[in-house]
Amino acid sequence: MALWGGRFEAGVAEVTQEFGASLPVDKHLYKQDIAGSKAHAKMLAAQGIISAEDEQAIAEGLTAIEQDIDAGNFTFDINDEDIHMSIESELTRRIGEAGKRLHTGRSRNDQVATDTRLGVKALAKELMEANLELRHVLVDAAKKYDKVILPGYTHMQHAQPVLLSHHLLAYSWMFVRDFTRLKVAFDAADNCPLGAAALAGTSYPLDRQMTAAELGFAGVIPNSLDAVSDRDFLLDLHYAGSVMAMHLSRLSEEIVLWSSSEFGFITLSDSYSTGSSIMPQKKNPDFAELIRGKSGRVYGNLVQLLVTMKGLPLAYNKDLQEDKEGALDTAHTLMQCLSVMAGMISTWTVNEDAMARECGVGHLAATDVADYLAKRGLPFREAHAVVGHLVLMCEKRGCNLEDLPFEVFQEASPLFEHDITEALDIPSIVAARTTEGGTAPAAVAVQLQRAEHSLSRQRRVWIADQGRRNGPRGKVGVWLKLFWPLFIDKSLLLYGRLLMWASVFCCYGGGACRELL
Repeated sequence: MALWGGRFEAGVAEVTQEFGASLPVDKHLYKQDIAGSKAHAKMLAAQGIISAEDEQAIAEGLTAIEQDIDAGNFTFDINDEDIHMSIESELTRRIGEAGKRLHTGRSRNDQVATDTRLGVKALAKELMEANLELRHVLVDAAKKYDKVILPGYTHMQHAQPVLLSHHLLAYSWMFVRDFTRLKVAFDAADNCPLGAAALAGTSYPLDRQMTAAELGFAGVIPNSLDAVSDRDFLLDLHYAGSVMAMHLSRLSEEIVLWSSSEFGFITLSDSYSTGSSIMPQKKNPDFAELIRGKSGRVYGNLVQLLVTMKGLPLAYNKDLQEDKEGALDTAHTLMQCLSVMAGMISTWTVNEDAMARECGVGHLAATDVADYLAKRGLPFREAHAVVGHLVLMCEKRGCNLEDLPFEVFQEASPLFEHDITEALDIPSIVAARTTEGGTAPAAVAVQLQRAEHSLSRQRRVWIADQGRRNGPRGKVGVWLKLFWPLFIDKSLLLYGRLLMWASVFCCYGGGACRELL
């Protein structure tokens, strides 16, 4: 019989049993459910609501169940409806009456909300780590190709020359913002609903702060109705994932174009390409196309949850059972996309000659020729018209600006002198863009340093943040991780130790240091 069966004289129909069950999806949250139950039982015992013996039996029973699930030795029964009932029923079968006391002061409503929040935190963390790895690949590629020039495009027309490193760093900054959005989703999920019970709280003297701390939450949700019915944190994860999927799709589109015979800017490795079943010559960018296509899947999951939530009254409604599958799918999809994208970029071959060849067509120097005249006193709009006329002459003659005789330049404007040839030199054009954020090598070098700093800082902050949730010993492990490179060099050994201890003391106080000693 179901755990709620006391009110009912007959069981549900077979078709509705399967229709109403969430077990096929939420069984993936078994670790979160077990962690929540252990924390709840520990709090119940601390508050004198259940005995210490019952709490110990519950904890040991739950550990054994988790080990069985880990090993694949646990049989899930669809009649248990969801992961919560599945585990609790098995727990009761194993330890008897103590298992029946686990649900004291708790509802499946606050239980599922807790599991989901813990799950979102885990998913956000995985996505943030994958995001950092892709950015490492992009930054490394930017460093490797810091002298390669390719045409920059607007409207898919040749516009101005840029460094390939500059182009790649543009995507790196997109993923920096994605990391920030994922962190927002993590923080949104980082409050504990346990203790809200069904919707109104409970008459038991629960210590909500204790369970929140046990589970590593930053705090508790202050309103019991909001605690069981809020799914904003899931929407935050979906939104962050959707924007990142869009960035991945844009990068994929460029990879598809660049690897085509019309561009030939890059050659994808065999490991990240496929062939044709009928055309032997084909080498297809299938995986970039798949990433581009999977963005629609991620968007769909966001829209599904928005539509599900838009008409729900407070508090819990069965509609919310549909909140988890999309999130799991989005996270899994994005993890694959991030990994494949990192692999494509780290193994591609950049065809510098093809990029240089394309810089020689499309009149990429036109803007600089106009700037040449403007710097000699001609209003820019008039300079723009002069150069536009020169480009028109080139189009009619079938040549480029640099092919025009000097006399033609002088006829167009007496301000042209023989040094106009410098304005037509592609490397010089690139080198002249020295404004902050520009494509000049010097400006890109500064930008690259900023990108590396952002990568390092976000990784440090993230690691440190995890340490703050793990108690003093966990914190120290984090700081060792942060400062370990300093210990490798014996000359920095003393400095590294002093820096680590000072950091631990400043951030966490002397108590953490004393606990280590």
